[in-house]
Amino acid sequence: MSDGRAAKRVAKFIKPLRVKPGSTVDLTEDFDPRYKAGMKKRDGVELLRTGVSLLADYQARLAAQDTYGVLFCLQAIDAGGKDGTIRHVMSGVNPQGVRVSGFKVPSAEELDHDYLWRYAQRLPSRGEIGIFNRSHYEEVLVVRVHPENLDRQKLPEEAKGPDVWQRRYREINDWERYLTDNGIKVVKVFLNLSKEEQRLRFLKRIDRPEKNWKFSAADVREREHWDDYQEAFSEMLSATSTPWAPWYVVPADRKWFARISAAAVLAHTLIGIDPQYPSLDGRARKELLAARGGLEAEAP
Repeated sequence: MSDGRAAKRVAKFIKPLRVKPGSTVDLTEDFDPRYKAGMKKRDGVELLRTGVSLLADYQARLAAQDTYGVLFCLQAIDAGGKDGTIRHVMSGVNPQGVRVSGFKVPSAEELDHDYLWRYAQRLPSRGEIGIFNRSHYEEVLVVRVHPENLDRQKLPEEAKGPDVWQRRYREINDWERYLTDNGIKVVKVFLNLSKEEQRLRFLKRIDRPEKNWKFSAADVREREHWDDYQEAFSEMLSATSTPWAPWYVVPADRKWFARISAAAVLAHTLIGIDPQYPSLDGRARKELLAARGGLEAEAP
């Protein structure tokens, strides 16, 4: 398939997943966690393989060009499938060109800085794909649902008023615009899991010994805040899906479809950059040919 045909096919596939900038999202009404675009799993396996191959090609070009970086933000509720999505989508790329960063409870050092500081430390360099497994959006999700976390951030009182979340949305949008203006493309995927599917995945983690390590009693306690998180997700998607850094809501109840969709979103970003291998100028070309001649002369 030509690059042009591939680009059109990918763009059409992800269009229903994109949160239109300026729209108001009600996550429970607007996006179906079981949506699969009429696709069957056996067809999806081949499509994922094609997508991974496409990503490998574009990632090699991205690294060689060394002009743009890509920040891939992955958000989901517990058991949403973030780790598996990263593992499958990035299975064919050169690991030297990808860096995965996970963000959990902030350290004492991180709490001594502004809330975006720790995320800025992990940004991708030019030519690199950086993946945030959870991201700076934790600062308007977990911190919002559990406001005691805001108290631990040592903010002055005037910074903790009722407009704190709207202010953070603005600051995050401005930060992402700054990154984009400086060659770091920002792409954001929210894995949309249903409450019932989360329950089933939790049971599997409890019942299967090899998955026990992935389960914590804290996960069940967080589940009690399901409605609060859905509200926070909806407001986040509404306020921070921008033309320069749009959100894509990926149906996550079917893992295979979630992985295809995430791969397509990342591929769409790379296709848009269209990185190219550097071409040599006349002098460099002559040096290359001279080196080749020397190597050929060494032949026995």
